[in-house]
Amino acid sequence: MTIDEKDLLNSILSSLNRIDYIKPEDIPNIDLYMDQVTTFMDEQLEATRRYPEDKILTKTMINNYTKNNLLPPPDKKKYSKEHLLTLIFIYYFKGILSISDIQHLLNPITDRYFSGNGVLDLTAIYEEVFGLEKEEAGMLAKDITRKFHTSSHTFPDTPPEERENLQLFSFLCMLSFDVYVKRMLIEKIIDAKLTRQPEEKQKRNTKENRKK
Repeated sequence: MTIDEKDLLNSILSSLNRIDYIKPEDIPNIDLYMDQVTTFMDEQLEATRRYPEDKILTKTMINNYTKNNLLPPPDKKKYSKEHLLTLIFIYYFKGILSISDIQHLLNPITDRYFSGNGVLDLTAIYEEVFGLEKEEAGMLAKDITRKFHTSSHTFPDTPPEERENLQLFSFLCMLSFDVYVKRMLIEKIIDAKLTRQPEEKQKRNTKENRKK
């Protein structure tokens, strides 16, 4: 392995270590207007931008999420902590899932826990889910390192001037295949477990109405 390859791997792992999430205690406990929401998200998720001009969240996005029943409507044009938590989930999901899939995934959660009247609320769910981040990041680092070393041994018989690009291509293909398989699994689980829930709920409501 060359010095450049070591630098590349160290750079990748360093980027992984810098990945963080918005901590619940950093989320305001007061309701915010839309401009304040977009400013907060831009500041908190600035490190996730690929390019400086990339938009984290815009007013149009928020309005579209509400129109598509992804985000409950604001109360008197103000957005609560629960709205911000929902927007954070949407932000991470939208990179790999369709709007329809995000609906099936999030709607059962927001329908039941958005109001915070039960034993659990969205903050507790957010803390539990993102609390797994440190352990998961460690396992990802090991997996990425393994993939990198595996790809660095591909195309051993090619000329040196071609080998580096081919090995990099192998590495990116391995990462892409991982993403492809996980996305396919997520979609299959959504199709098998979540898309039927609205139909089942409607059937239960119909039966209950008949009894009345």
